Amino acid sequence: MGTRAGERCKGPKCIAIVGPFSSGKTTLLEALLARTGIIPRQNPIGSGSTVGDNSPEARGHMMSVEATVATTEFMGESITFVDCPGSIEFSFESQPILAGCDLAVVVAEPDEKKIPALQLIMRQLDDMGVPRMLFLNKIDKATVGVRDLLKLLQPISSTPLLLRQIPLRKEGVIIGSIDLALERAYIYREYAPSEIASIPDDEKAREVEARFSMLERLADHDDALMEQLLDEIEPPKDAIFDDLSADLREGVITPVLIGSAEKGNGVLRLLKAIRHDAPDVTATRERLGLEAGKPAVQVLKTCHTPHGGKLSIARVLAGRFPDGAEVYSSRSTSGKISGIYRLLGKEQKKLAAAEEGETVAFGKLDEIATGDTLSLDKNVPQLVTLDIPAPVYALAMRPKERKDDVRLTAALQRMLQEDPSLTLEQNQDSSETIVSGHGEMHLRVTVERLEGKYQIAVDTQPPRIPYRETIRTGTTQRGRHKKQSGGHGQFGDVLLDIKPLPRGSGFEFTDTITGGVVPKQYIPSVEAGIRDYLKCGPLGFPVVDIAVNLADGSYHTVDSSDMAFQQAARLAMREGMANCSPVLLEPILKVEIYTPSEATAKITGIVPQRRGQILGYDARPGWEGWDIVEATIPQSEIGDLIIELRSATFGAASYCAKFDHLAELTGRLADEVIQSQAKKVAA
Repeated sequence: MGTRAGERCKGPKCIAIVGPFSSGKTTLLEALLARTGIIPRQNPIGSGSTVGDNSPEARGHMMSVEATVATTEFMGESITFVDCPGSIEFSFESQPILAGCDLAVVVAEPDEKKIPALQLIMRQLDDMGVPRMLFLNKIDKATVGVRDLLKLLQPISSTPLLLRQIPLRKEGVIIGSIDLALERAYIYREYAPSEIASIPDDEKAREVEARFSMLERLADHDDALMEQLLDEIEPPKDAIFDDLSADLREGVITPVLIGSAEKGNGVLRLLKAIRHDAPDVTATRERLGLEAGKPAVQVLKTCHTPHGGKLSIARVLAGRFPDGAEVYSSRSTSGKISGIYRLLGKEQKKLAAAEEGETVAFGKLDEIATGDTLSLDKNVPQLVTLDIPAPVYALAMRPKERKDDVRLTAALQRMLQEDPSLTLEQNQDSSETIVSGHGEMHLRVTVERLEGKYQIAVDTQPPRIPYRETIRTGTTQRGRHKKQSGGHGQFGDVLLDIKPLPRGSGFEFTDTITGGVVPKQYIPSVEAGIRDYLKCGPLGFPVVDIAVNLADGSYHTVDSSDMAFQQAARLAMREGMANCSPVLLEPILKVEIYTPSEATAKITGIVPQRRGQILGYDARPGWEGWDIVEATIPQSEIGDLIIELRSATFGAASYCAKFDHLAELTGRLADEVIQSQAKKVAA
């Protein structure tokens, strides 16, 4: 018996199911639950009856838009599966979940077009140090050999992909698998355990070759096995299984199993591999650096239910947490647990306490957030730091009915608790409520939830572009405000020198008043009037990069006032600015686009079509097969850029952008912007 892995981990396990969009993760979850007997049968996706059909948005779009948690038992042991969304737009959902899970099952298809999307997931697992198995799904539809496919997949995996099963074919059709550790064939049966069979004679040579390759890889970390292979001694099966477990837990291999989740094929072998090989919460505690003996819970997800209120889905890393216990977070917030539930999709089963290793939902912890670490005392370490990616798509939202203004803000705050990757901004300049996320579908689902879950109908539009204007030439302009209407009148008189400044200089105000022609107490009033005018220049936009000097003026000892000099300054600016050749400025963003190398040529073609300028491109450091394209693109052209980038890269590309500079905009585009602004001002 091998001893590297030690005793089999028997405690409650938490297994994340991850993979690219449409790889079959939710189907696999359904198959796993059916095979363990927690649900009576495996239901097809889209039927409305699957455990993963947990929202109208998921059913409507035939895709997972949030994680599904389901706890079951297999051979007397508790396993919680967490099915994570596959679309890159919802990928942040998996980050806090992976932090608290013991193992990730990566679901992949035999489709090389999906490799870049799969690489994003494998990279995330590497960064977080999470052990993983790869389940090669839809094996019955494969058009390329499994070992040829692994050659394509190996470059995106930092650890060797170790094939544990090979397909069993009959007349060119895959009818089952051969387990290389057990040296046993399994004939697939739809929605039922496979039939055990002997390896056919015509498959034995292929099995021997594949098995030897597996053993060679295991021998890289087992000197005794290496000696046995060199001496041509058949190693004992228990030692092989021990090596498989030890290498998986140590993160030095990625075992590969095959099957078809849609038909329930290969699911039982996967379950047994998870039960036998997966680490448990002890290893997860060590990975997160939790101090020994300290009770702790890691919050994986937050959701708001229609009747039960807020639920904090969490993994108990250590200790026991009874219902009613007071818990404290790493952010110095606290709350009293009001209900503990075991989850099976939307179904809940009430528990008296949460035991070590269990994944449960805690009720009504209103001050607790996704990613928090909780304990029973106030000395709580922060075990997980969430890395929220920069948003790439934004919409301005407003309720269709004014009475829903307050309700919209409250609903969005709740949605931000459920999905921290959403960003909410109240833009003071444009008076817009702007919601940003990670793609068009991400925000479409957000709008659908507002209308469905919260009954708030909203109008959406792209956020306004923060255009500015400046001047090309200078002028000198007098402004005189004189009004007499009985009693004290109003009098202010100023002479302003107006001139342009270099781009990025902002606004400068000076005065060269001599002899007290404008009393000192009124000079700040002149500046205030100028600043007020600059909020909306002759083209209808805020004015930047301009210098104004108060050169001369006059006053009346009785009628002059603060307001009179402000008005005189506005008049001078209004008349003078029209003679300074005003020009529109648009914001230009510096953009870094992350793309698979095979799509770089497409990306460099997309940028110029959006009036962008390519600055260069190079290999993305540490990302084999990826490039970074650097460019500058006008902000007005970037709103739906992510849609085109994802379309060109099978959903894999992304970008980050930041303000770089303002540039002149002239011609037809400038005329359209100015005309549109004039209509808004008139309205």
